[in-house]
Amino acid sequence: MHFNELKVEEKILRAIEQLGYTEPTEVQEKVIPVALDKQDVLVKSKTGSGKTASFAIPLCELVDWEENKPQALVLTPTRELAVQVQEDITNIGRFKRIKGLALYGKSPFSKQKLALKQKTHIIVGTPGRVLDHIEKGTLDVSKIEYLVIDEADEMLNMGFLQQVESIVKLLPKNRTTMLFSATLSDQIKKLSSKYMKQAVSIEIDSAEENAPNIEHVKYVVMEELKLSLLEKLTIIENPDSCIIFCRTKERVDQLVDSLDEKGYTADKIHGGMMQEDRFEVMDEFRKGEFRYLIATDVAARGIDIEDITHVVHYDVPLEQESYVHRTGRTGRAGRSGKSIMFATPHEDKFVREIEAFIGFSIPTGIDLSADKVAQNRAAFNAKMKEQPEAKVSKSEQLNANITKLYFNGGKKKKLRAVDFVGTIAKIDGMTADDIGIITIQDNVTYVEILNGKGSLVLKTMRNTTIKGKLLKVHIAHK
Repeated sequence: MHFNELKVEEKILRAIEQLGYTEPTEVQEKVIPVALDKQDVLVKSKTGSGKTASFAIPLCELVDWEENKPQALVLTPTRELAVQVQEDITNIGRFKRIKGLALYGKSPFSKQKLALKQKTHIIVGTPGRVLDHIEKGTLDVSKIEYLVIDEADEMLNMGFLQQVESIVKLLPKNRTTMLFSATLSDQIKKLSSKYMKQAVSIEIDSAEENAPNIEHVKYVVMEELKLSLLEKLTIIENPDSCIIFCRTKERVDQLVDSLDEKGYTADKIHGGMMQEDRFEVMDEFRKGEFRYLIATDVAARGIDIEDITHVVHYDVPLEQESYVHRTGRTGRAGRSGKSIMFATPHEDKFVREIEAFIGFSIPTGIDLSADKVAQNRAAFNAKMKEQPEAKVSKSEQLNANITKLYFNGGKKKKLRAVDFVGTIAKIDGMTADDIGIITIQDNVTYVEILNGKGSLVLKTMRNTTIKGKLLKVHIAHK
């Protein structure tokens, strides 16, 4: 099957093609038609199955560009995931000029309040901050027609149920609701029956998804020997890109320091870090600037990187679901991966619970003999000295032909989006389809020019008035 069989308009097809989507995954094939029909849908699907696009594509298709108030709301459990989903929506809706906005905590409220005054089609956010904006009157939800609750199981684990319910009660009753979860507990089923109308239930068989792609192994090891086991393991496995999970941020800090001393290219991410620093580390990891990311479970959400070859559970997760979410960072988009768990002798109870939850017993890993370590050390050292291969992000090709222009006039000069579109579309060689997202603030306006036509517009607009006003124009600073 191809995306063009899913009744998606040409502008969206063009964007997803440039993003490298070739044919729909199982979850996309099943969810997109139901969502386009505006039916409520309850989806059980693990992360890495392409589920973000399964709701992002229909949302971009269904929202009306003319409407200034938000029409869709996507709730996510973590800030990283909110940003990731918002980027995906912006990329998929690029040629339709769909504007997505991420709302999350530990980021200035006033800046978000200002952004909400712009035309915004789709809001993506964490429950606390979204509720805050609704209650303070800065987020108008009167036109919301579509609600997506993403990673619902993690929402419940993180204690967001009350906030999610408070938000749902404030939304228009007449709407389409989509709920996505890696696991379907009784609590999630209860939530769906309470707020959804005759939801279509879609289950993507996780056993089928997991089996071919991810190899699972475990090692029983004394706590004080974990670091030397990790060193042997990484020398023998020699991963290209690896996430190592610890239970607490203190453990993450200690481990990253130990690996730094041993010359590993490593960095860390945990809840105690500033949000900007977390985004920066994720961005560098996504680009392949270092090989080893040490993380707590909070970071397991929103890491959508296709080339992670290994996941190491340095500490056994205490929640069975966490094992699934951590493991889901590897073997993405049809690639293979390896999940390796370190368990101390007294953690067998947790290991048994995880095995019961995933439905199979995890075999013990191969013997990491001194001979094997010696054989592999040269290759490991060589890879450590190499600069990791820079990874091209999904959106790089799409964004390569886009130029963002700055104009020194906005709302105070009574300028509107239609004024910019009307003027720019009249330039020889330009059409309205070459104009992307327009952001109008009080004194400045940003206009995205698509299809490699930025320099043409820049040159012409230096001598062309908009609504009788000659504005300064230059390429916007990133």
